[in-house]
Amino acid sequence: MIQPNEGKQLTTTVDGTEYLRIPIKTHVIMPDDQLLPVVKQYAQDVVEDGDTLFITEKIVAIMQGRSYKLDDIQPRKLATFLSKYVTKTAYGIGLGMPETMEMALRECGTPRIVFAAVVAAITKAFGRKGDFYRIAGAKARGIDGPTNGTIPPYDNRVVLVPLDPDNAARSVQRELGKNITVMIADINDFGGNILGSNSTPEHELLVAKILGDNPLGQGTQSTPMGVIREA
Repeated sequence: MIQPNEGKQLTTTVDGTEYLRIPIKTHVIMPDDQLLPVVKQYAQDVVEDGDTLFITEKIVAIMQGRSYKLDDIQPRKLATFLSKYVTKTAYGIGLGMPETMEMALRECGTPRIVFAAVVAAITKAFGRKGDFYRIAGAKARGIDGPTNGTIPPYDNRVVLVPLDPDNAARSVQRELGKNITVMIADINDFGGNILGSNSTPEHELLVAKILGDNPLGQGTQSTPMGVIREA
C-alpha cells in the first residue's frame, strides 16, 4: 500500500486534475553511490509509462561529488562578513553561515556575490527583499547547508547544485527504458523549481505546482525521489 510521508498528502489537485505523488524510500545516499544504479534499484519497479519521476537535486549533486565536509571548507574573511547579513529562513541556513557563503563565492565568483550583496543592501533599505538571490543566481540559491533536521552525515556538510541536471534527467530516462518524464527538482516547504528535465518548460512549471507542498518532506524521511501519476 502506498503511504504518504508524515504530515503530507498523497494526492493534490492542480488545474482541475488530481495527481498522485508516490514517495520512494532509499538508503542514505552517499558520495560513492552512482546515480543510475541507485535510481534503477529503487524506481524501476515503481515507475510506469506516462509517469513523471522526480529526483531531488541534492542526491544528484551528492553522487556527483559535490558535497563537502565543513572542516574541509576554510571561509575567507569576506565570506564570514557577508554571511552575517543573509536572512535565515525556516527551511534552511542558505548562505547564512561562512562555509556556505564561501562555496557561493567559489561557485559564482566573488564579483557577482559582492555585487548581489551591495544591491540587496540598498534595495532592502526600501523594503524590497530577494534581490541577493535573484542576482547571485541558481548556483547560489541552491546551496544547502546543514540544519538540525538534516540526515547524517549531511548535518556536517555543504551540498552544491548538481552539474548539468538536464543530462542527468535524460540519462535516468534512458537507463529505466520507459516512456517517462524525469525531473531534477529543488523543492522545499516554501515551494521550489525544476533544475533540469527531459521535458518542456511548460511541463516543468506544472510539476513545480504539483510538488508545491513538498510531498517528499524536508527532514529525515529518506525519500529523495518520487513518482507523479494522474490519480
